[in-house]
Order: sequence, then C-alpha cells, then structure tokens
Amino acid sequence: MRKSMMTLTVAVLVGFGTTFGGFSTKTEAESISKLKGEQNKIQDQRSDVKSDMNAANDKINSIKDQQVDVKTEMKRIDYAIEDATNKINEKTAKIEETKAEITKLQKETEVLKERIKARNELLKERARSYQETGGLVNYLDVLMGSSSFSDFIDRANAVATIMQADQDIIRKQEADRKELEEKQAQVKKDLASLEKMVADLETLNRQLATQKAEKDRLLATLVTQEQEEQEHMMDLKEQEQILASQEAAIQKAIKLEQEAQARAAAQAKQSSSSTGSSSSGGGASSGATPGVSSGYWTQPAVGVLSSGFGGRGSEMHFGVDIANRTKVPILAAADGVVIKSYYSSSYGNCIFISHSINGQVYTTVYAHMSSRIAGNGAVVKKGQQIGVMGNTGASRGQHLHFELHKGPWTQDKRYAISPVGIVPLP
Repeated sequence: MRKSMMTLTVAVLVGFGTTFGGFSTKTEAESISKLKGEQNKIQDQRSDVKSDMNAANDKINSIKDQQVDVKTEMKRIDYAIEDATNKINEKTAKIEETKAEITKLQKETEVLKERIKARNELLKERARSYQETGGLVNYLDVLMGSSSFSDFIDRANAVATIMQADQDIIRKQEADRKELEEKQAQVKKDLASLEKMVADLETLNRQLATQKAEKDRLLATLVTQEQEEQEHMMDLKEQEQILASQEAAIQKAIKLEQEAQARAAAQAKQSSSSTGSSSSGGGASSGATPGVSSGYWTQPAVGVLSSGFGGRGSEMHFGVDIANRTKVPILAAADGVVIKSYYSSSYGNCIFISHSINGQVYTTVYAHMSSRIAGNGAVVKKGQQIGVMGNTGASRGQHLHFELHKGPWTQDKRYAISPVGIVPLP
C-alpha cells in the first residue's frame, strides 16, 4: 500500500521593500516578475498533475473493465462447475445403477453356467447311450421292430420327438453360450465405461478448479491494482489542491508585494525594525521562545537539533528535527500567509508556509505539532506563534519536523534544501 500523501499547508511571505540584514531590496518589477514566474511553474505542475489524474482515471476504468470481464468469466466457470457437479451426481447415481446391474448379471451368469453344466451332463449321457446302443442304428431297430403300420407310425413319432429334443438341447446350449459371452462382454464394457466416466469427471473437476483458482488470483491482483490506483488518485487530488492553494497564495503575494513596496517607499526613512515582533495569536503555551532574529529568517523553536537534513537509513530526511521535552511554542520562520492548516496522518498537526523574499518563493514545513494556532488564510509575521511542539502523526518522541523548500512545495520535494546556514537553528 502506498502511504497517503501528507496534506500540506502553505503560506506566502510578503516581501517588503526595505533592507533586511544588509540585503538590497529588489525593484517592484523584479519581485513581481519572480512571483509570476513561480506562479507559472505551479500552473505547469498543476497541468502535469491533472494529466496524471486523467491517466490514473483511465487506468482505474480499465482495471474495472478487466474486473467485470474476470467476474463474468468466473460466473461462467461457476455455472460450469455447477453443471459438472450435477452431472457427477447423475453419473454417480448411474454408476450405482450399473453396479447393481453388474451384480444382477453376475447372478444370471451363475444361473447360465448351471444350465450349461446340466445340459452338458445330459448330452454326455446321450453320447454314452449312442456309443452303447450304436446311436441311430438303435433307432432303426426300434422302427423295424414295429408289429403293424400303426405301431411303426407311433415308433417313428417317438424317435422324431427324441431326436428333436436332442436338437433343442444343442440349440439352447449354443444360445446360452452366446448369451453368456454377450453378457460377459457387456459387463466388461460397462465397467470400462464407468472407469472412463469417473476419470473424465475427475479431470473436469481438476480443470475447473484450476481455472477458478487462476481467476481468483487475477481478480485479487486487479482489486489490489485498483486500490493502489485509487490511493494514487487521492495523492494526485491532494497534490492538485495544494498546488492550487500555492498558486492562489502567490497571486495574493503579488498583490501584497505591491502594497508592501508602496508602504516601504513611504517608510524609507524609518527604522528597519518594522519587521514586527512575535505574537502568540492565542492558545499560548508554556516553554521558552527564541528571540526574533534580524533579517528575513528566525529560529522556529527552541530545543536540540536531533536529526539533520539528508540520508537517514534507507530514506531521505527532507528537513531537520528540533526536539524538546517541555511545551514549546512553534514560530513562523518568516512573514507569510497560511493557506492550509490541518491534520495529516503522517505529519500530524502541520502547517506549511510559502515565503516570497525579494521575489524568491520559499516554503517552510512545520510538522508533528500538538496543536495549531494559525488557520487557513492567516497572515503571520516572523516570530509569531503558529502552534505547539508535539508528537502527532508518524512521530517518535516530541519534536518539530522543519523543512525548507526553495520554491513551491511539490510531492517529490525536488526543491527541498537544507535550512542550515539560511534559517537560524539551535
């Protein structure tokens, strides 16, 4: 799962036309030109993000279409499994019937064997009689020994009846033998058919089970892909919202820059102390507050620098951490206008401030605060309290995570720079 993109808060510093810490002021045209340049960059980034959103949306729709196809195929397989199961039940019942028929045939076979055996004994007895009496010659003696014609007819009929009976025995013997052979062949055929039937059903079941397992895996993969793309889409939407907020902030900065430079012209003979002192803004907390430095930047919190900018393990740490055990006020590092101030699952209570110093846009990040004082759209002064140090979000121990970006904030943090040497730190 992709970690949800941290929601950011951005503010824009109004660049005053006076001189701070020895830095020369820029002309109104130069400052406003730089701000408009940053505004154009953000517009280009928003265009790219919207393009990515359209591509992500197309991919989500494509994945959903694939899911529909897979579900349709799974339904077909379910129907096939149901049909195969019904056939298995039918053939299982048929197998039982065939087994019963086989048992019946086996019993009939035993009866036929007994009949054949009995006839064989009868035929053997007749054969012995033929050998002992001379066979057909004996029948002639019977006929020739008649006393009258009527007696001859009677004896002839009797001989014919005996001979016909022998022929019937022989025919029945052959018929029974043939029937026995046919039934035995049928039994073998039925058994072979049953064996093939069972083998085919088992093969069909294995094939259907394999197909269903493959479709289950494919559907699970598509569901995961859709979830990832939905999360990516949420990231893009948040990024687009933040870029829109930064664009609006820079537009406001342009207006405030013009107003500030107009005031600076009228205050040219006054002291540069007009940068303002810190203000709690309500919700003041206990703990030390660093003195407001001269120049553009001031220290955002008191404490110990517990982690620096750069590689940290397998990840990149895009800021510095200032740790402290007591309730510590968090101060705006420079003048600005808050665009967004809210809770992030990763950064906890956070505020992002974008600053325009002589036309150059900087963005500062304040994360893991226990509470936020400055709200969306608030104009803050350098050293003004905007929150209280805490341990919210994906944080281990109370500290302020502070980032500095030379330019607008972007999701890949391409403009992140080390604040060391720029912003006063503990």
